[in-house]
Amino acid sequence: MNSYDIIKRPVITEASMHMMDDKKYTFEVDVRATKTHVKKAIEEIFGVKVEKVNIMNVRGKLKRMGRHQGYTKKRRKAIVKLTADSKNIELFNEE
Repeated sequence: MNSYDIIKRPVITEASMHMMDDKKYTFEVDVRATKTHVKKAIEEIFGVKVEKVNIMNVRGKLKRMGRHQGYTKKRRKAIVKLTADSKNIELFNEE
């Protein structure tokens, strides 16, 4: 697994945007990824120093359309905290 297979996409919510002020970034990661995989991938892709990684599994929700029902896709989220001397991750190109 290379770094771009581990990190799928950033999670952009109001809560995750507030955490960016504390140098905490939220990413959706591969369901088989461990904390060390995520740490190495973030450091390699963005060129930053990672202090801590928290990972959580998000279960799929039950959804219904009339009499048909199913579950949404399960996923895995990682909250990555950068060191104080590390540069910020630019998720949006502000020009």
